[in-house]
Amino acid sequence: MSLAGKTLFISGASRGIGLAIALRAARDGANIAIVAKTTEAHPKLPGTIFTAAQEIERAGGAALPIACDIRSEDKVREAVEATVARFGGIDVCVNNASAISLTGTLATEMKRYDLMQSINTRGTYVCSQATLPHLKKSTNAHILTLSPPLDMQAKWFAPHVAYSIAKYGMSLCTLGMAQEFRRDGIAVNSLWPLTTIDTAAVRNLLGGDGMAKSSRTPEVMADAAYAILTRPARECTGNFFIDEEVLRAEGVTDFAKYAAGPSDGPYFADFFVPDEVLSHTKTALTRS
Repeated sequence: MSLAGKTLFISGASRGIGLAIALRAARDGANIAIVAKTTEAHPKLPGTIFTAAQEIERAGGAALPIACDIRSEDKVREAVEATVARFGGIDVCVNNASAISLTGTLATEMKRYDLMQSINTRGTYVCSQATLPHLKKSTNAHILTLSPPLDMQAKWFAPHVAYSIAKYGMSLCTLGMAQEFRRDGIAVNSLWPLTTIDTAAVRNLLGGDGMAKSSRTPEVMADAAYAILTRPARECTGNFFIDEEVLRAEGVTDFAKYAAGPSDGPYFADFFVPDEVLSHTKTALTRS
C-alpha cells in the first residue's frame, strides 16, 4: 500500500516525531493537516505550523497548517471541518501531541496535572472522536496514538504518577476504541519507541544534549508509523507496537542510520518499555 492521496490529521505536527511522520507520508504524496499551536518561532522549540507546511510540500505532499489547541473541543472540530473542506475526507488520525512533567505527586501542581490530562488523554479522545465520522468513510482508516504498552507496573507510576496516568490514558483509548470500531474496519493502534528519541523534550526537559546523542532520530518512529499505516486496517488493530519490532518485521536490519549523534555508549531505553521487550530486543540498546 501507499499513502498517496490519503489525508492525515496529525496533532503536534509542527516538529519532532509528528513532523517526521508527516514528512514520511508526504514522500508518497499524502495530504497533511498540521494541527498544532505554534505559529511563531520559539527559541527552544524550533518549527511552526508554517515551516512544517513548507517542508511537507518540498517532500511532495500537500499541507494545511491549522493553528489549534487540542484542549478546545470546538477548535478540534473546526480543524477537522477545515481538513475535510480542503482534502475531501480524512483517512488517518495520528495522536502525537503530548505534554510531559516528570514530577512526583507533591511536586506536581494541579494546573500541570490538568494540562497533561487535557492534552494527552483528553486530546487523544477528542481528536479521535472528531475524526471518526470521516474515518468511517475511508477505505483504509487508521488511528495511531503515540502512547506506551499497558505494562501496569508500579515502577512506571511511582516517579511521576500524573504523567504516567496521562500517557496510559492515551493507551486506554487505543484498547477500547480498537474493539469498539473493529466492525467498522478502523484500525486503532499505539506506537512507542524502544529508545529515547532526539526531540525538544529530550533536549530541554530530560537529559540535554548528552541524552540526545544517545537517542535515535524521529525518523525511526516515522518509518514504523508508515509501516503500520500502510497495512490493511481490518487486519491490524488493537496493537501496542514498539518501533524497532515493527521495523524488524518489515525486514529492517540497519538501525545505526537512526542514531541521533556519535556516542560510545548504548542508547537510552525509553520509559514504559516492558522488561520482556528489552530482554529479547536484538540491539540490546547497543549501537548496532
